[in-house]
Amino acid sequence: MPDRGRIETFDNQYPARDYTIEIVCPEFTSVCPKTGQPDFGTLTFTYTPAAKCVELKSLKLYLQSFRNEGTFYENVTNRILDDLVAVLEPRRMRLVASFTPRGGITTTVTAEFARSTGDSGR
Repeated sequence: MPDRGRIETFDNQYPARDYTIEIVCPEFTSVCPKTGQPDFGTLTFTYTPAAKCVELKSLKLYLQSFRNEGTFYENVTNRILDDLVAVLEPRRMRLVASFTPRGGITTTVTAEFARSTGDSGR
């Protein structure tokens, strides 16, 4: 069962600097809630950290917890973004979820978060 509590962080050693971290996860899997068939995708995270950065092994384990989860592409993309934003409180984050073809159709879902001025990050 996916749980944002699995996501670990470490202190950003350069919190005053804007810089970009890109993480590509080419082996994401979940399950179509209609057919029960597996869905395969590549997740690309791009974010500007504030005080915290994501620890990669914990991110991998969190993402693997979706392996048997029945969810639509749109829902899983937004849920993962919401969970990462809640844990990391980044300045900005973008998640591009590109799923492999099913029935001759490919789907890419892009979800973004940007902290507004005076926003606490949520």
